[in-house]
Amino acid sequence: MTTAAPIEATFAPVRSQTAFEETLERLGTAVKLGLLRPGDRLPAERELCAMMGISRSTLRQALTALVQTGHLRAVRGRGGGTFVAESPPAVAAPTRAVAQRWRDVCDERLAVEVGIAYLAAERAGAGALEPLDALVTQLDDMLDDFPAYRQADVRLHIGLAELTGCAQLVVLATEAQGAMTDLIANIAHPPEVLAVSNGQHARLLLAIRRGEAVRAMQVMAEHLRATEHVLAGLLPGP
Repeated sequence: MTTAAPIEATFAPVRSQTAFEETLERLGTAVKLGLLRPGDRLPAERELCAMMGISRSTLRQALTALVQTGHLRAVRGRGGGTFVAESPPAVAAPTRAVAQRWRDVCDERLAVEVGIAYLAAERAGAGALEPLDALVTQLDDMLDDFPAYRQADVRLHIGLAELTGCAQLVVLATEAQGAMTDLIANIAHPPEVLAVSNGQHARLLLAIRRGEAVRAMQVMAEHLRATEHVLAGLLPGP
């Protein structure tokens, strides 16, 4: 495989709090841009972990997700390893409008939902969180059924807005979720990604239950930034 500078940047240490998603973005983008070419073999897991400063479990999660999306293929036995797939993933290309606006959509959602997390932690009673706890449990059983997962995911995020007691925030959260639904329809949804995302939901609800408003904001921001990493790595096109 090539050792050009862009590849060195791809395998540079991951410094984000969302290590799994950032690793997925780095590798997915390198494949998408042709920095990792069809048939290229990735470095061994131990070497990649050392280069990127991540745990083996994080790397394996990211590699598994990218195999599931069709970016990579895993070969066992002698001469095996992880290789760039010969053909691109079979996902629809986004419209030009989506390609141009996706970061704006994510920014708008970030501005709305981080504030919602803060207010929910300040205002929500413990009993009000029970329906959202139930949704997190349900989501864990929907990792192989993205349409069902997405419906429950939307209900959870709008439910968080309802905890604030502000009707206008519920409207804004609903609009943000609608825009995101249109956007993420353009990418694959491997169970590994959904499982990590739902773990973030659980941590978010814990912070809200404890009334830790600043922590709730931090977890929500990490959750939304994680989605941006996945979009950057999996959206078709440069």
